[in-house]
Amino acid sequence: MVRAARLKSDSGIYHIMLRGINRQLILEDEYDKQKLKEVLQQCKEICGYEIYAYCFLGNHIHLLMKEGKESLEQIFKRIGARYVYYFNQKYKRVGHLFQDRFKSEPINDDSYLLTVLSYIHNNPVQAGLSKTPSEYQWSSYREYIGKSSLVDVEIVLGMITKGQFVDLHKQVSQDNILDISEDNFRITDAEAVRMIKEVCGVNSSEIVGMDITKRNQYIKKLKERGLSIRQISRVTGVSKGSIEKIK
Repeated sequence: MVRAARLKSDSGIYHIMLRGINRQLILEDEYDKQKLKEVLQQCKEICGYEIYAYCFLGNHIHLLMKEGKESLEQIFKRIGARYVYYFNQKYKRVGHLFQDRFKSEPINDDSYLLTVLSYIHNNPVQAGLSKTPSEYQWSSYREYIGKSSLVDVEIVLGMITKGQFVDLHKQVSQDNILDISEDNFRITDAEAVRMIKEVCGVNSSEIVGMDITKRNQYIKKLKERGLSIRQISRVTGVSKGSIEKIK
């Protein structure tokens, strides 16, 4: 099937969503999130892009960014190469980590830029990870209120004051905003990761590279504890087909 061409932004600004292959976790702990932030800063200096917002979640990230010297495709090749190398080394895994094609939507006016900015910062609230955007550590919300590091806050704070920024995040419209549809699970991915650590004594990403017999024993235990086939696949990287065969 021929892929549809990406819609180009007249402003060079895009809302990007990057997720793990088979929706598996790409950020297991705070060290992973800090590493990803470092990688974004390193690649920013090379590629010349600007970042207006970010949010790191378990199996996907959102970015609001403007292209610089390099195209989006080249930018994410650089980001992927650096972060995947780190992740695979840490969790003793091999192969791809990110879904092969990131999602993007063009941002062509200031009004929609502010809408997407608010939407990105409210993602943790919508996911039940925090009560307010300001409580969540791994988004760019606090960089607008306090000291900025990764984010180029001047564009947004040239449109609105910090007080207006806070008010903007109290009402969020999700209509027609790029997103990924997530299944509603009785057990959250974060809870699943903690369960794997408790039941198996290893990080979730280590299971995919294990001896098959040991791997299957662990997966059987996880199924018995109530994790779905799809969720086990997502947080461990083991294919759904392989998990379905384990009785």
